Amino acid sequence: MSTELTWPDTPDEATRAAVHRIFHAVVALGGAVGYLNPPTREETDPWLEETLRDVREKDARLALAVVDGTVQGMGVWRRGPAPIFTHSAELGKIMAHPEARGLGLGRLVVTALIDSARAEGIETLTLGVRGNNHGAIELYESLGFREWGRLPNAIEVGTQRFDDVRMFVDLGKPAGVVLHGSAPGGPGWSPQRTPTGRT
Repeated sequence: MSTELTWPDTPDEATRAAVHRIFHAVVALGGAVGYLNPPTREETDPWLEETLRDVREKDARLALAVVDGTVQGMGVWRRGPAPIFTHSAELGKIMAHPEARGLGLGRLVVTALIDSARAEGIETLTLGVRGNNHGAIELYESLGFREWGRLPNAIEVGTQRFDDVRMFVDLGKPAGVVLHGSAPGGPGWSPQRTPTGRT
């Protein structure tokens, strides 16, 4: 078995079909990748077009895992849209086709995306994962991600609700960056009015 990663930047028919095939199969089994029902090409093709446009503009990278000539896994990071968040990126659409589960494609793709984001100057990589996806959470934790927040029962799947678990990994800061955190002072600072926060 041979496995390799490819990094497309221009959509073609083979890539569109391969990406749709993965989306459709994963969602059909209940995968939490942004669709309630298995998507059509009319839904996944525009997503791919937009993603690869961002890739060409250096605001994203799309990794495809190819096993014996067939695309079986994928994932993407995308830079934050606001100017104050261009040093951060969101990891998403991490998935493997059901027939390729157990091959370690998730770890392969996420590791490669982390390395790619770091090389592009991304300082913080974030992601969201459904609270019941314990296997994915365990994978992300093993690669250095930590939970920074959890919105209880915010993800809707029909009549069911699941936690939205938010995670991040720090990829390092360039020399000279001042880490101000939440300390008083600096742009946009306002003092606390009273010890209780009331006037």
